[in-house]
Amino acid sequence: MTDVILVVNAGSSSLKFSVYAPAEEADPALLFKGQIEGIGTRPHLVARDADGSPLVERVFDPKQVQGHDDAIKIVADWLRGMGGRGRLSAVGHRVVHGGAEFAKSVVIDGAVLGKLDTLVRLAPLHQPANLAAIRAVRRALPELPQVACFDTAFHHGHPELADRFALPDALYQEGVRRYGFHGLSYEYIAGRLRVIAPELAEGRVVVAHLGSGASMCAIKSGRSVDSTMGFTALDGLPMGTRCGALDPGVILHLIREKGLSADAIEHLLYHDCGLRGLSGVSNDARDLLASKEPRAALALDYFVYHVSRQLGALAAVLEGVDAIVFTAGIGEHSPELRARICRRAAWLGLRLDDAANRDGGPRITRPDSAVAAWVIPTDEEMVIARHTLELVHPRGAMAR
Repeated sequence: MTDVILVVNAGSSSLKFSVYAPAEEADPALLFKGQIEGIGTRPHLVARDADGSPLVERVFDPKQVQGHDDAIKIVADWLRGMGGRGRLSAVGHRVVHGGAEFAKSVVIDGAVLGKLDTLVRLAPLHQPANLAAIRAVRRALPELPQVACFDTAFHHGHPELADRFALPDALYQEGVRRYGFHGLSYEYIAGRLRVIAPELAEGRVVVAHLGSGASMCAIKSGRSVDSTMGFTALDGLPMGTRCGALDPGVILHLIREKGLSADAIEHLLYHDCGLRGLSGVSNDARDLLASKEPRAALALDYFVYHVSRQLGALAAVLEGVDAIVFTAGIGEHSPELRARICRRAAWLGLRLDDAANRDGGPRITRPDSAVAAWVIPTDEEMVIARHTLELVHPRGAMAR
């Protein structure tokens, strides 16, 4: 029986999972994927085969799925019930923050887990759920090796100028620096470019990961050289509910003049800002595009403006740009917002092909465009599966 890899991406009230089988000379093959949503409220399991065919859909009593331990047990039991589809041999996890120490994926042990606990304060929206899933697997399936794959790892090796804030050196040495995030997505796109556009893969590329969480990355010869996100996943672009770049004086104002506590400010900046805060309507770009509320239009204008502003900044970092790649929810699925961003990039020599953009690309610029624009779907789970296999089951060593 073939060994298979479980990939887990845990949120505060959800657990997404994918199962992959190894291939001798190619990427691991996706067998199926699914998720449990509504943990603790209205738990709902759904899974589909690699071709999209439904495999299971089930709603649970909230008492049955109160936390990640229950969710992991349900997934493990369901996988065992799949019979001959494979023998579970390792689990790979998306972990948002690896700090200054973890420059690549690692096999998880007690010492690693302890170090990751210290980074919860840097990613309070994501890290606790990531670590809860790891601990749940340790309790339910203690014999299985687990691998942590970091959203920050792809950005290690930035020039020091890109990593520092203009703060005293002691703070930098303590870890107050710009880490960057969405690295698993950027790693996938950099690799995919080598396949579909090798002439660009060695060039200067700005990748725009635009979704509920949003950031942009300057990539040169396949390596990250700068990113819009910094110390936390709050920085840079406005997002669904997160503020993006903010004058630190605003934080001081909220403390001194509004009397807000650190917890209240944290909740505000992570949950009540971004598209939701600007529009007063929704954090979902689809809702805003359909709305006639003037503030919905303002929120989208603000988003496009700041993506365009950051594009200019990253083009300056790269000393020119050869291509722009759109990915993630908005980047892959919103022709209107892509078009608005591309039109603001006409100063770079970018010439949009409207028909190709409406069709989703993959290339959405005209042949005479000085800068190419592409739409490339991301696949963070594939990157996690690759790293997990490399660390736990070197190619050719898995049971057949």
